Amino acid sequence: MITRMMAMNALNERQDTTELSRELQAFLLCPTPVAWLDWALQNQPLLLIDHANCEKKAASNAMGLMYRHVAHTDLLTKMSQLAREELLHFEQVVGLMAERGISYQRIGPSRYAAGLREHMRTDKREEALTDSLIVGAIVEARSCERFATLAPLLDDKLAKFYVSLLRSEARHYKDYLALAAQYTDEDIQPRVQYFLRVEKDLIESEDDEFRFHSGVPASAAPATV
Repeated sequence: MITRMMAMNALNERQDTTELSRELQAFLLCPTPVAWLDWALQNQPLLLIDHANCEKKAASNAMGLMYRHVAHTDLLTKMSQLAREELLHFEQVVGLMAERGISYQRIGPSRYAAGLREHMRTDKREEALTDSLIVGAIVEARSCERFATLAPLLDDKLAKFYVSLLRSEARHYKDYLALAAQYTDEDIQPRVQYFLRVEKDLIESEDDEFRFHSGVPASAAPATV
């Protein structure tokens, strides 16, 4: 009976992963390039270090929104929940790194987040909030898509961990989009599509250094920690 239940749970998990992957592919304008996947597999210590950094930055971004927009109750609630989850994920990644003898260290960010933020409107508070939430949604969606794409290529423990992150990361991107629509009178879809086009260019163009959100490698030389 236990074995049957475990098999059913595994089947349901695979179905959920497949459904989420399809949903993300429908939202994002491009999949993660194969060249990036090859790069990631060559640099798994660096993948984990930057993944930890991304979780910490995601928590910090959520906290920043809470401090800047104190009058928005739903935003405060969602961002508080998100920050706690991201910090838990940070702890989990650092724990996995410790098990593998990988030291957590400071590394420079990729151009990905900055490349999205430079297109954000800043003149009006409402527009700045809308764009910030849309960018947050896209970053979370890409993270989720990369977890789903990487998982089948990794060892069992790391693969299971990445699959376990899919539901929360998918919920995060949906929460960001819902808040973006809630706190503006404008139709957010033109801005969503605009940022998705920017994101596609960042993902498909060349990068000199490997990061979790980097584009494709500019050369065949692998990155090192």
